[in-house]
Amino acid sequence: MTSSAPVESAIAKRREIVNDAIDEQLPIKKPERLYAASRYLLDAGGKRLRPTILLLAAESISTVEPLSADYRTFPSLNGDKIDILSAAVSIEVIQSFTLIHDDIMDDDDLRRGVPSVHREYDLETAILAGDTLYSKAFEYMLDTGAPADRSVEALDELATTCTEICEGQALDVEFEARSDVTTDEYLEMVEFKTAVLYAAAASIPAILLGCDEETVESLHGYGLDIGCAFQIQDDLLDLTTPSDELGKQRGSDLVEGKRTIITLHAKNHGVDIETLVPEDPTEAEIEAAVDRLREAGSIDFAREMAYDLVENGKERLEVLPAGEPRALLTEIADFLVERTY
Repeated sequence: MTSSAPVESAIAKRREIVNDAIDEQLPIKKPERLYAASRYLLDAGGKRLRPTILLLAAESISTVEPLSADYRTFPSLNGDKIDILSAAVSIEVIQSFTLIHDDIMDDDDLRRGVPSVHREYDLETAILAGDTLYSKAFEYMLDTGAPADRSVEALDELATTCTEICEGQALDVEFEARSDVTTDEYLEMVEFKTAVLYAAAASIPAILLGCDEETVESLHGYGLDIGCAFQIQDDLLDLTTPSDELGKQRGSDLVEGKRTIITLHAKNHGVDIETLVPEDPTEAEIEAAVDRLREAGSIDFAREMAYDLVENGKERLEVLPAGEPRALLTEIADFLVERTY
């Protein structure tokens, strides 16, 4: 594992570029309440990991000097000029859409340390804001200026990704009412709900820039692996990070009865996960539950699985030319399982 300082700096620089592009492409206009709600979570923060991965994949494919190219006229492999930044905004907008609707479904009060959109505005406005972001994402992907065949393929990847995200969310909801969820079912759910957007972020630049199928598939696989690892780390952080740092209630997954790789392992090792926490637990009760999961080896089991996924994902990057962008994609994979926020 490597120091997180270089990768955090790389993410921060590209986050600024993406934030400026969001300001440009998603202005607050009439009806102002709708667009203010649409921008609300985007303006509240976010690491911009997915668009950063997209930009780094593009940089690696084209072997341009990092951060030196104009992302609005990015060189493809055959000389076309592609607005790769519009694709990056598309991916981040889809991420924000999923967060808005996820918070509605879970009735969560907080997101990124601020009230969730349906709390800050109202339920109807939040639904419309999510829907607006969803449709805008396809507009932005269509605005890359790529040749028609590549543009259609990128749109197809985005559409498939959105469908799979919904399927993953549906499975997540279904699992809350089931006591017989298997590890394989959980991993399938995580792949659909979370990892496919990382896969789209990594593979769409390869599609738009004219790469061969092997490169597209390898980057897609990289995204799936690190995306699954990201979700497992999120599940771990939900248990181990204080509420004020997490931006939402600590242990919310336990309270809501969500199935995670951690609770599934614990159940298989004799822990009664159904009674692990009361309905409205105190911090002390959450801490006691986490201690019980740790004693069962479930925390370590999940962490090791996340590390294994990351190592597999990094191996897939060998299809890319060696250089700083590929090295940063490797470091981002490590960062996803080492982060504490």
